[in-house]
Amino acid sequence: RFDDGVNQTNHAAGNRVPCRFPFSRVSKQDLAFFENLLPGRTIVDPDVLMTHNVDWMKSVRGSSELLLRPQTTEEVSKILKYCCERRLAVNPQGGNTGLVGGSVPVYDEIILSTSLMNQILSFDQVSGIITCQAGCVLENLSNYLEERDFIMPLDLGAKGSCQIGGNVATNAGGLRLLRYGSLRGTVLGLEVVLASGKILNFLTALRKDNTGYDLKQLFIGSEGTLGIITAVSILCPRRPRAVNVAFLGCSSYKKLLETFQCCRGMLGEILSAFEFLDSACMKLLEKHLKLINPIAENSFYIVIETAGSNADHDKEKLHNFLEAVMASFLVTDGTVATEDAKIKALWSIRERVTEALTHDGYTYKYDISLPLEKIYQLVEDMREYLGDKAKNVVGYGHVGDGNLHLNITSHSKDQALQEAIEPYVYEWTARYRGSISAEHGLGLKKRNYIHFSKHPEAVALMKDIKHMLDPHRILNPYKTLPDQDI
Repeated sequence: RFDDGVNQTNHAAGNRVPCRFPFSRVSKQDLAFFENLLPGRTIVDPDVLMTHNVDWMKSVRGSSELLLRPQTTEEVSKILKYCCERRLAVNPQGGNTGLVGGSVPVYDEIILSTSLMNQILSFDQVSGIITCQAGCVLENLSNYLEERDFIMPLDLGAKGSCQIGGNVATNAGGLRLLRYGSLRGTVLGLEVVLASGKILNFLTALRKDNTGYDLKQLFIGSEGTLGIITAVSILCPRRPRAVNVAFLGCSSYKKLLETFQCCRGMLGEILSAFEFLDSACMKLLEKHLKLINPIAENSFYIVIETAGSNADHDKEKLHNFLEAVMASFLVTDGTVATEDAKIKALWSIRERVTEALTHDGYTYKYDISLPLEKIYQLVEDMREYLGDKAKNVVGYGHVGDGNLHLNITSHSKDQALQEAIEPYVYEWTARYRGSISAEHGLGLKKRNYIHFSKHPEAVALMKDIKHMLDPHRILNPYKTLPDQDI
């Protein structure tokens, strides 16, 4: 039995939450088994469980009464084999930094945390391939690699707490996708445990392997619905010798796109990031975080990063680019950073937008992929459509890969506002053949809206794959379409 607060919380997130499926309840015998398997790592303390039952946004909440903290793949295997036999529902959890309600239980699923699976297993200094357990925190991996003159191909604002297994399970995009591509290209191998407890070892360190299906791709972006990722092999690039960051202002989104076109042409191989935020984002940063806008006020702001091996060469290319966009009046003002402290300060303007939004009220977050010319039109149309129902409607994101983060704030949770936003935002996105989830995944919040981006035949095929690998729907049973259990 669940208190009204749980269901109200989940329904207020705009989800038609399904009834609890007929899974078993955790018994004293089950607890005894887990305590014997994981001495000191079988958690029933309500205070500890509280933080694992609530997502980072505090928008959805489950009622799990058991948290398991395995340290090895073998322990994960034994847990899932037992749960499969006992028909106990399991919710995998990494750093719990997700934004779509996929990292916490809907009801009383057992939470399986990978936080203690945090060992780096190997690193090849020649190839740049790192192999590590799924619970390694992204920032820790980055620090480890930088000491060895390499970097992670993935960079996220949540890097201080997100875990690489969760990053891979959600196919996280981040700030460097323009330069290094998605995790689907940089992840070379995985180790995965299926719902049955079977261990699949795909931890290859080969860049080329064309013998049959690339099965690891099934689990990249699967959000824990097909199996639990326990280890990862990733190809990491060398640390660039020269890094420059330019923070620029544009008077219109049209000029921003023209600047991007010019940027790709003139900076080419050294361009590593092209991010944007609108003036509404900047006002929130100034108001709530007391950040100082380093340039003149503008309608749009751009963060451009270059990363290369020759400082003089890179500075010359960047200088020529800046001269060109200033002379053609595409950019009205700007500043450039080459020192680490100033680079971090400029990046913080873009990376701390999410933090500023949390101070502005309750936030409705949407992660959309669209054709570049349509990205900001969604923000403008949403402002006009909502009118004074919303406190703020802002847009920022990754221009380099067509990813808009649309954020809408209100003074408090507002079901009427939620219903005004959805499904309008998804219908608008579908009209222009966009994706309702660019990098955040479906989770609980978008489970009912997949049809706006995927054809029914594709959804049916996902259902078949899900049932083949997880016939008892043990993993994340609620984070699926009501009648199509993907």
